[in-house]
Parts: sequence; C-alpha cells; structure tokens
Amino acid sequence: MSSLLDDFIDVGVDILNPVQVRAHGMDAASLKKRYGKRLVFWGGIDSQQVLPSGTVKDVENEVAHLIKNAGSGGGLVICSVHNIQADVPEDNVLALYDTARKLGRYPLI
Repeated sequence: MSSLLDDFIDVGVDILNPVQVRAHGMDAASLKKRYGKRLVFWGGIDSQQVLPSGTVKDVENEVAHLIKNAGSGGGLVICSVHNIQADVPEDNVLALYDTARKLGRYPLI
C-alpha cells in the first residue's frame, strides 16, 4: 500500500483512511516521516488484536505510541483502524478516547 501513496497524493488524495499500522510498510513513524507534510492519517489503533483482546494498558500504550510516532505537527485523527466491533470491551474503548484526549493535544500557536 505505501508504495502507492505518492500516486494517490499526485491525484489529490490528502487523507489516508484507514491507517492499518500492522500492515507491511504502514508503520506510523515511517508514514509520518515520508508523507506527514502531504497526508492526514486517520486511524492507527489496531482493531483486530489490541482493542478486542488487549488490556486497558495495551490500549493506552498503543495510543501513546501512535501519538509519539505520527502526531507531531498535526495531521493525525486518532481512532480505530476500522469500526469498533461488539467484542471490544467497553473499558478498552474508553481507554482509547481518554488516552487520546490526555496525550493528543496540539500546542496552540
């Protein structure tokens, strides 16, 4: 997928949704470094393993990792990669949003 992003940008795409960070070539730090000035990243919180099967701490760590690696300078919409399914514990959903709210603030200029 990441090999096509330059072509997508050339035809006017400015938001990448979803950002499936566990797919080959789609890690947050690499995407941000290469495309961060040209694309907004939407997603990034693993909805296949971390949200349904992880602990609250796993979710908090996932959010913190994403913010650290793709949030600098803006251009990140923190949310699950895909729709949150019924098997995701409520505490994990709350951890996603609470951690994003706590750590994901951009400084006002």
